[in-house]
Amino acid sequence: MSATEIHDPNRRDFLYIATTLALASVEVDVSSLQPGSSLIVKWRGKPVVVRNRTEKEMKDGEAVSLNDLKDPIARNANLPSDAPATDANRTTPGKEAWMVMVQVCTHLGCIPLGQEGEFGGWFCPCHGSQYDTAGRIRKGPAPENMAIPVFKFISDTKILIG
Repeated sequence: MSATEIHDPNRRDFLYIATTLALASVEVDVSSLQPGSSLIVKWRGKPVVVRNRTEKEMKDGEAVSLNDLKDPIARNANLPSDAPATDANRTTPGKEAWMVMVQVCTHLGCIPLGQEGEFGGWFCPCHGSQYDTAGRIRKGPAPENMAIPVFKFISDTKILIG
């Protein structure tokens, strides 16, 4: 086919586009998540953890000074790229108990274990990186905080990721 020919879409094209759009976002029902519980969904081939944090986890996250953080940037796709990594900037306004985060270590891409490590957040068993309750890197070789994907609450019990 030359650059000037018109391509007639076929079934394969339709399936490719439909699959791509289906992977672009995922709706998550969080009605069963009590404080202190999590669930993991797959989005764009990566695990995304949705956690309903406890009061203690939120207080611990809020108490951390930006000076104590290895990566001072929020890494939240819903905010400007230079937003500071405060606990509030790692969540969403009015829903501060909820963490929605790509659960992939920023060192070499391993999957950290939840509610582990010195900071009560996530611990990467591959090389020892430790994240706090807001997914911010606190110790180990990981260079950045875990990423917060684009997401929004579409109701009190449903989140749309992507």
